[in-house]
Amino acid sequence: MGQGGGPRHVQAYDGELGAAVARAQQGDEAAFAVAYRIVQPGLLGYLRGLVGDDAEDVASDAWLEIARDLARFQGDGAGFRGWTATIARHRALDHLRRRRVRPRTSELEADVLELPSPRSTHEEALESLSTARALELVRGLPRDQAEAVLLRVVVGLDGPSAARVLGKRPGAVRTAAHRGLKRLARELGVTDEGPRTLGESK
Repeated sequence: MGQGGGPRHVQAYDGELGAAVARAQQGDEAAFAVAYRIVQPGLLGYLRGLVGDDAEDVASDAWLEIARDLARFQGDGAGFRGWTATIARHRALDHLRRRRVRPRTSELEADVLELPSPRSTHEEALESLSTARALELVRGLPRDQAEAVLLRVVVGLDGPSAARVLGKRPGAVRTAAHRGLKRLARELGVTDEGPRTLGESK
């Protein structure tokens, strides 16, 4: 099972995903469909956090490129998730440029925050991120925090893999994810006593 902050149910499929990708590279179309079914939910969630309602169109463009370049991919299941996330991110940024909407960027301070301890309030916030409302909250985060959270939580990448997708140092991504999750925990009403449901008033 992979390390990092990604949900266990995503990482649990890495073995099956790696085997499917290997078969797909040998021309097995059914295996490519298996890889698609495993990766697409997280990829779509990531893209919704970047481009909103245009996520499905951008995902379609990304999968065309993934299928075209599949023979060039080298790696395991976790590596495939990182590779597909990189392609999807490039397509999303191209889409935003075409709309002349420039993604916000921010310089991260050099400090490194401690990672949340097991079952912290931040981790409770992670468990709520599959909902549409939570994705909307993620979109409200600063760009660096939003992408770090989406890659770690929704796509299920570990810290180094997320850093490679973003072209940043792992410590910077870890810091951004920590800050984003802390803010989301507040927004989602997560306390030390546990999370409220999203329907509850604050």
